[in-house]
Amino acid sequence: MKTQFPISRQPERPGGSAGSHLGHSAKTPGSPVHIPVDRVVLAGDLTIPPAAKGVVLFAHGSGSSRHSPRNQLVARAIQDSGAGTLLFDLLTSEEEAEDAVDGHLRFDIEMLARRLVAATHWIANHAVARHLGIGYFGASTGGAAALVAAAELGSVVDAVVSRGGRADLAGASLARVEAPTLLIVGARDDVVLKLNEEACEQLRCKKQLVVVPRATHLFEEPGTLDQVASLAATWFRQYLKPR
Repeated sequence: MKTQFPISRQPERPGGSAGSHLGHSAKTPGSPVHIPVDRVVLAGDLTIPPAAKGVVLFAHGSGSSRHSPRNQLVARAIQDSGAGTLLFDLLTSEEEAEDAVDGHLRFDIEMLARRLVAATHWIANHAVARHLGIGYFGASTGGAAALVAAAELGSVVDAVVSRGGRADLAGASLARVEAPTLLIVGARDDVVLKLNEEACEQLRCKKQLVVVPRATHLFEEPGTLDQVASLAATWFRQYLKPR
């Protein structure tokens, strides 16, 4: 299903970044965590609001991080909707520096998915989260990693949301994804939109493709990232279920 999602016309705040208009409550304090995987340790921030039913793991693309204002905005919306978040970096700082030179690690979807799977096992055994449902929020190549990891873990993953993701890079894994999947793409992100349309056809799970008007790849236009956050929060609220 493909949906054109109408966005509200909201003025951009003077000096503010695009997509910064959601009236979220104060950020729930997060706890720094360290996730061992692939002979390295990945840094993250775990936030579990009171009475949370699930936790969403973020898989962002290279060049971004758990500190990204874009990721933080979406995370706050998810937290406000009653779910926890685990924002963590799929690459170490040394790997990020290496990837900045030739970009080869950001496209190593198998490695990124393997690390996301490891982080999922880690959170599933964490004392404060082992009873929670699990969701993925992926962006750019992190969207492909989220879909590959979801295909591998099957019913362990309750829901997947991809923002401007390279769903096409999930390849044959697309047909094996069981979790309800929401693909969000900007209307002006022409190439990625076409790739997502083709990938959506290959998904056999409950699925939806939402096209946000006026948005380009990074959803930098006023109000567009707010729509991403709202769509993601609603999707996770609908499908995340406690264990």
